[in-house]
Amino acid sequence: MAEQNVNSSATTTISLEETLKAILPDGKVEGKLPPVHLWNPDRTADIDMEIRADGSWWHEGGRINREKLVKLFSRILRQDPDGKIWLVTPYEKVIVHVEDAPFTAVRVERAGEPGPQQTLAFVTNLGDVTLAGPDAPLRIETDPETGEPSPYVLVRGQLEAKLTRPVFYELAELAEPAPDGSDTFGVWSQGSFFPLGSAG
Repeated sequence: MAEQNVNSSATTTISLEETLKAILPDGKVEGKLPPVHLWNPDRTADIDMEIRADGSWWHEGGRINREKLVKLFSRILRQDPDGKIWLVTPYEKVIVHVEDAPFTAVRVERAGEPGPQQTLAFVTNLGDVTLAGPDAPLRIETDPETGEPSPYVLVRGQLEAKLTRPVFYELAELAEPAPDGSDTFGVWSQGSFFPLGSAG
């Protein structure tokens, strides 16, 4: 589908692109993240913004193909305690309909000696890097019907990345038995053990 321009609906007076320019006037996506956890605007909107399971961003049925714009939007994402995910600015909050997770983890790298002291670094589809550990846990959800695992790692706040299948396979190759002697296997990162599944 053709790329669409992303603007707020008629009920909001400030376009998201204008707001992004105000927050990041030089357009750079590097550096310190905006303090979205401190912003609590009264105005909310639903402009049919969606993040699909493959990590692609869509607006009103059209895919947003401008990578720079997507990266800028990703910097003002926030998940609230009720589970809803928003694009947050000081002026308004726009709901984002997320099919699975807001990010996908497309690469994993291991640093350090194998075992409890190793660090697993995950890179997302938008270039974020998260180091699994006590503050960025790995978790596995298992489909009760198919038994298929869905692995996630925390990126920031309450926002997670779903591991792509190749990354999960790489992770499984690094797995070792749980330290408690159970039949569980998993991976270490920054001193924390994260179960991946049963060896049985």
